[in-house]
Amino acid sequence: MIRAVVFDVGECLVDESREYGTWADWLGVPRHTFSAVFGAVIAQGRDYRDTFQVFRPDFDLYEQREARAAAGQPETFGEEDLYDDVRPALAELRANGLWLGIAGNQTVRAGRILRTLFSEDVDLIGTSDDWGASKPDPEFFKRVAEVVPFEMDEILYVGDRLDNDILPATAAGMPTALIRRGPWGTIQQSHPDADRIPSIRIDSLTELPGRIRAFNAEAR
Repeated sequence: MIRAVVFDVGECLVDESREYGTWADWLGVPRHTFSAVFGAVIAQGRDYRDTFQVFRPDFDLYEQREARAAAGQPETFGEEDLYDDVRPALAELRANGLWLGIAGNQTVRAGRILRTLFSEDVDLIGTSDDWGASKPDPEFFKRVAEVVPFEMDEILYVGDRLDNDILPATAAGMPTALIRRGPWGTIQQSHPDADRIPSIRIDSLTELPGRIRAFNAEAR
């Protein structure tokens, strides 16, 4: 049975459109062009960070994050960037007695923002920078299991990516929910694994409470 739900961040909870737009601005390229190259990189199965290399071969994402912060233009997101279904879904899941967490590949700065936004809504917020392990490394999901007070097969991991979220979480022994939105969720939605691997497929987080009830009813 599912007793805990752990959410990825980007394109699961947070619409990253504005943030990637600011990266295009930082690089000095049209946002439309940046988005087109970003999608092409994902469709080719490459690391999204290769997008930056297309425009600037010597681009170092860590260094440029620091440069943006020093220039008063740090990566950021806020309440206005959350998908509309996030707050209602979290409220209903918590009302149903589920343990809730957020865990994704995020910086220390992003972790602080997440805690400001969600500290009263979830039981745990963890980031790859906090744990020294990033998805899809199995160590990341071991860290999730260590901090969630339930067994691995009782933790539903929710994400938008097959490669970073669903496949490694499934390999770790977790049930998974794949949400169809954002660049990865849209581009990967017709991949055979998108139907075969996830325990649940959804178009909105508001579907989760009902789907979890159905999942648990079948498990009894």
